[in-house]
Amino acid sequence: MLAFLQQDLVPKIPLDDWTDRFVDYVKDIGIIDEFFDLVTDGIRGFVGVLEAVLTAPPELLMVAVFAAIAFFLSSWRVALFSVLGFLLIISLGLWEDTMLSLALVLAATVVSLLIGVPLGIVAAKSRTVQAAARPTLDVMQTMPAFVYLVPMVVFLGLGAGPALVATVIFAAPPAVRLTMLGIQQVPQNTVEAAHAFGATPWQTLRKVELPQALPTIMAGVNQVIMLALSMVVIAALVGAEGLGGPVVRGLGQLNVGLAFTGGVGIVIIAIYLDRVTRPLGRLAQRKPSKGGTLSKVLPGRKKADVDPDTAGTTGAGAEKVSA
Repeated sequence: MLAFLQQDLVPKIPLDDWTDRFVDYVKDIGIIDEFFDLVTDGIRGFVGVLEAVLTAPPELLMVAVFAAIAFFLSSWRVALFSVLGFLLIISLGLWEDTMLSLALVLAATVVSLLIGVPLGIVAAKSRTVQAAARPTLDVMQTMPAFVYLVPMVVFLGLGAGPALVATVIFAAPPAVRLTMLGIQQVPQNTVEAAHAFGATPWQTLRKVELPQALPTIMAGVNQVIMLALSMVVIAALVGAEGLGGPVVRGLGQLNVGLAFTGGVGIVIIAIYLDRVTRPLGRLAQRKPSKGGTLSKVLPGRKKADVDPDTAGTTGAGAEKVSA
């Protein structure tokens, strides 16, 4: 009886059929198909350039470059680790796969930041955009990657195209969230002071808000890179080359050694990228110029003229401050 009532009161929704029909409908639209072909060609070209840059130089030269980057951005310990780690990657025969994965991670990071940072700024300024962005970002981060990987393969085929798009969907949310957080954490009196002394909204954003939010934004860059790297194995399932290939082949062949070897390469590159990008937030903190942040907006004024605690004070309040 209860089962009969359930069938009448709770109808089944054929969501899978609706989704398949929608995908078929979109595929039949010629201009949409041409658009996805253009996107695929652009992605392959962009990733291909990065792959050429990373794989063309001699291996030992690139090891020296990576070590120098680690030394200047982090410490000599990280530089030493990078030398030993990349030499181990060469010894394991994973150099080309590592560079291909690194190219995909860098491409996904660039695209994620180009989308995420501007969207985070807009969301920080608009409550409407923020209200729409939060649930969207939640879905992007909680939806299993395999779910949106399927339509990406349908529209973009196999290779770097669907891998990059799926990686961006998964890795972009931290860029949006931390940019939004960094802008919102800028002291309101500093922003009001810039407005009081005639700074335009663009000047306030570029010379006041973004510099103070930069450490938080750079923390988002670190998170984007780490999340992009975590998609390496999943990207290999749709034909993307890189360190995920040995892991997937080892899984298919039940070859523990092959999968473990690929995993070692992923761990080394993950530690390197994390240690190199983690100090970026600290390095991004600009040394205050004489007169403070607001003097950069209005360089003709002295520090006392742009004190955020007295900015916007007029009339008797201004005379009292002057006194």
